Amino acid sequence: MHDYDLLVVGSANADLVIGVDRRPGAGETVLGSDLVVHPGGKGANQAVAAARLGARTALLARVGDDDYGRLLLDAQRSAGVDTVGVLVGGAPTGVALITVDPSGDNSIVVSQGANARLTPGDVRAAASLLAAARVVSVQLEIPLESVAEVVRTVAAGFGGRPGPRVVLNPSPVAPLPTDVLAVCDPLVVNEHEARFLLSDDQVGSSDDPEEWADALLSRGPRSVVVTLGGEGALVADGDRTVLVPSPAVTAVDTTGAGDAFTGALAWRLGVGDDLVTAVRFAVRVGAAAVTRAGAQASFPSAEEVAGL
Repeated sequence: MHDYDLLVVGSANADLVIGVDRRPGAGETVLGSDLVVHPGGKGANQAVAAARLGARTALLARVGDDDYGRLLLDAQRSAGVDTVGVLVGGAPTGVALITVDPSGDNSIVVSQGANARLTPGDVRAAASLLAAARVVSVQLEIPLESVAEVVRTVAAGFGGRPGPRVVLNPSPVAPLPTDVLAVCDPLVVNEHEARFLLSDDQVGSSDDPEEWADALLSRGPRSVVVTLGGEGALVADGDRTVLVPSPAVTAVDTTGAGDAFTGALAWRLGVGDDLVTAVRFAVRVGAAAVTRAGAQASFPSAEEVAGL
């Protein structure tokens, strides 16, 4: 009945990465390493992460008709992602400008390019892809109205059959409509995203992830996962709240680690894991990803995850 464990609807960017001793302040210039170009983008990253683990994965995205677009398509196909849903043209391929410091922390500026041209009409035209997936994962590097169209299409179902489960990582973070929140199962946020979404609530100033999770659940999502970096992740679904610790690793580069986590989580939900079990697997995937440089190049195979 389902052709895909996971359909990712989201961005595809070329990541332009420079290592720096420290990130510059306002008006400051610092010298960095040689430029390295990697395939990236939150949507493309999640698709590659899941496919590399063994998921039957497809990507709905838009890239430019340019060298970066061809780089991204080649990377998806090499990982085993079905690119039938990747549209080409309309604007240059999206680009992310990334600086990475010696601790592995990064700062990112994104030029959306073709990602901003993935329209609600494109989503409607891809209804057969949505219907063929067990889980759909979305982020916010594409227009919010397109994310909302994914949610509306999924919520309506397909010929009397329920639509796929929706996993949403609101990154880069923005206010979310009530109807979008109501379908999230789970809503996946880091500390920054949680605080932003709760900025109108005193809980947003708390340092307790359990309080964030409870407050976010009250906004309407069916479940919430709060990622905590090296501490692991917190899972909350209204019935229970569980802290899932992460393996201890030495971080080299955190770029893409959150995408690896979310892609792995969405895949495991698609093959039938309960949420806590899926998160236990996903934290190991995220931990493995930070031990190597780059985004997609750092994503582990299932065998590497088992070895942690």
